[in-house]
This record gives sequence, structure tokens and C-alpha cells, in this order.
Amino acid sequence: MKKKLIYLFICVIFYACNSANRQETLISEDTWDAEKKIEELGIVLPSPSEPVANYVNAVQTGNILFLAGKGPSKPDGSYVTGKVGSDLSIAEGKEAARLVGLAQIAVLKHELGDLNRVKRIVKVLGMVNCGSDFKDQPEVINGFSDLMVEIFGEKGKHARSAVGMNALPMDIAVEIELIVEIED
Repeated sequence: MKKKLIYLFICVIFYACNSANRQETLISEDTWDAEKKIEELGIVLPSPSEPVANYVNAVQTGNILFLAGKGPSKPDGSYVTGKVGSDLSIAEGKEAARLVGLAQIAVLKHELGDLNRVKRIVKVLGMVNCGSDFKDQPEVINGFSDLMVEIFGEKGKHARSAVGMNALPMDIAVEIELIVEIED
């Protein structure tokens, strides 16, 4: 009987803690301001780049927005190029992925007008230009993922694939596409 009471007590405490955490998460998601966060961090978004071929930057169906792959463009308009692991370090690859994040946020801002319409970053496909012996693709794509969480909070946490590619267009170091759920 004593063991059952102790077990029940532990379950009640666990449930209460988890309920409080869920409530705290809901409150923080409801009050999170991505626009303010960008301002606080001093981030200046680039202008959305034009597609380099026959496609568009984003397609919306219902409340889902699909963003085409973007590469890491520098402020001067040139791209970070080369293979991560041979031409570029992991840290340089991670910074390239962050640049892609800024480019994708610029597309979101252009498409939505207000980044607070982002309900959730749902899925990310991160492609790293690297040799066949390179194994740290997830670490590189964290440059993008970390930025999404930094800007969008819990809404920025996403499912993700991080894969290596033998080559990417124009020899860019990283290309990332994503799927975003948006508020009406």
C-alpha cells in the first residue's frame, strides 16, 4: 500500500510539473515576437534574392508555405562557396548555414509581411557541399536551426534532414529549403 501511495504521489507531482511546463510553453509561444527579436539582436535582413532558374521563392497552399532552396549569400551578393571539410571549416560551413537562414527569413518576411504569422517551422532539408568522407552535416546545418530557434523560439524547432551532396549549384557551400506553417 505504501509503495502504491508513493507511486501515486510521484505521478501527481510529475503530472503537475509537466502541466506547468506545457502551460509555460503555451504562454511563451503566444507572447513570442519574432519581429521584436530580430530588432533586439540587431539583425538586418537582406533583400530576398531572385530565383536563379525557372522557379519561385515560395509557394503557399492552405496554411503551409514551401520555401525553395537558398544558398549562403554574403552582404556583397556573392556566395560562400566550396566544400565543407576541405575548402571550408565546419565553423565556416555553420556560418554559411546561418546566412541561408537570414535569406530564408527575408523570404518569409517578404511573403507574409509580418514574421509573427509564422506558426511553426515544420521541416528543413539542409544540404552540405562536401566530400564523401565528411560526416558532420548535422553540425553545419545547426547554424540554420539555431537561428530559427533564436528568432522564432519554440515555433522555430523543426524536423530536419542534414545530408551531404557531392556538388551544389554554383559550388555553394550549403543549400537549405523549408516548410512553414503560417497563421491566416
